[in-house]
Amino acid sequence: MRNSAFKLLLTQTRMASSAKKLKLSAPSTSSENKTKIDDFMNQIQKRREETAESILKFNFNKKRVRIISQEQMVADGCEGIVYWMSRDSRVQDNWAFLFAQKLALKNEVPLHVCFCLIAKYLDASVRQFHFLIKGLEKVAAECKKLNISFHLLEGSGAEALPQWIIDHKIGAVVCDFNPLRVPMSWLDGAKKKFKKNVPLIQVDAHNVVPCWVASDKQEYSARTIRNKINSKLDEYLTEFPPVIKHPYTSKFEPEPIDWDEAIESREADKSVGPIEWAAPGYDNAVKVLKSFLDTRLKVFATKRNDPTQDALSNLSPWFHFGQISVQRVALCVQEYKKKYTESVNAYLEESIVRRELADNFCFYCENYDSIKGASAWAQKTLDDHRKDKRPYIYTLEQLSKAQTHDDLWNSAQIQLVKEGKMHGFLRMYWCKKILEWTPSPEDALKYAIYLNDHYSVDGRDPSGYVGCMWSICGIHDQGWAERAVFGKIRYMNYEGCKRKFSVPAFVARYGGKVHKYVAKK
Repeated sequence: MRNSAFKLLLTQTRMASSAKKLKLSAPSTSSENKTKIDDFMNQIQKRREETAESILKFNFNKKRVRIISQEQMVADGCEGIVYWMSRDSRVQDNWAFLFAQKLALKNEVPLHVCFCLIAKYLDASVRQFHFLIKGLEKVAAECKKLNISFHLLEGSGAEALPQWIIDHKIGAVVCDFNPLRVPMSWLDGAKKKFKKNVPLIQVDAHNVVPCWVASDKQEYSARTIRNKINSKLDEYLTEFPPVIKHPYTSKFEPEPIDWDEAIESREADKSVGPIEWAAPGYDNAVKVLKSFLDTRLKVFATKRNDPTQDALSNLSPWFHFGQISVQRVALCVQEYKKKYTESVNAYLEESIVRRELADNFCFYCENYDSIKGASAWAQKTLDDHRKDKRPYIYTLEQLSKAQTHDDLWNSAQIQLVKEGKMHGFLRMYWCKKILEWTPSPEDALKYAIYLNDHYSVDGRDPSGYVGCMWSICGIHDQGWAERAVFGKIRYMNYEGCKRKFSVPAFVARYGGKVHKYVAKK
């Protein structure tokens, strides 16, 4: 249950949640640019078709697959295969979707896609549900063109799927991979409730190197996982074959879907609305990718830590919802290796090694969102400094409303609230200050996770949890010089930011003010 501070926040905090003007890169919409985007998308599709005629003609790497059930064989006489879509909401460049089509083609049966939509998910707001569901609307339309039935089911997979697969004589269920606690519980619940003769198969469609292949244990840092991943890229960073028009037609029509009602009926904070700079769906992700390759990749190596510069890919919303494949983006970026060597290397490190390190942490560490998940040295140092005097103490509501004495921090929080995304460098500063300005490390972690999950389009993600845990609990980091409050956790301050970039320029852009601090008696 949410405590009183959270209830107070939801009832009292109502900040404008759509950006007044676009701050992040939105690709041009001119007819000339549209032609370039169409050509780019056609090139990608041509590569798929050159890779293989279909998944049946492609040598699928079985190490991407885990059989969750005891049953491994698809029963004779079944009337369909289901891809239980969850983390990876796209059709093409999706190993789970491809594996489901492979089973359906082999067994000469129809292919179905089911997305199980729950009423409430952690601290997600309407902002995130809107991005998800509008993206799914595009997936459903693409499926229809490919003679694949798309079904939007109400409830978790464990609640909605067991009877559905019985009613429709489904022979196997293929699901994608998510290391987080709640999706893992859906998988576990489904496994217990599914008919015993229906195989349940999981495919990691999110990571380039499947999480369980990259490492069989929790890794200490990027240093310890980097070579384990990079040494496997020749095997796993490959082209995809296409998902093709399915030759076997379902005997029944999907239930009609009211997409707007699907959004409206979620139990989520409606005051945090959709963002303006990023539109959901694969086609929109490709536009942002193309603009990154054309204009921002060349400065990624040198400018990515400067929040006043437009140097990032800005693809994290689409990555989070699986609306574009990280692997597809990596393949496109890799083509520029001779031209922009440093930038390409830096981007692949961020998008593959660091991102997959986050999945590794959440998969192998049960307490990935708790102080208990920190290393022993970090837990000890935070505890040793638990009673240190904090220079400022802020409530969750004050933090949410950007009402601190620090105009840079306030500007970063305003960026998060308005745009649904905070610059990567500032996420670290923002989070470390929450540790410094709250009564305990536990409060700091709880507040940081809540704010990220509630406002950020890419919240509720392994990378978000690891970002908070790195900043507050020192995971994937080392001990530093000891100081008050932080102990040996790495410290960041305002002066350090001034040496990195123009703080006044960032503050001017977002309008964070210096609020006079009044200590509570």
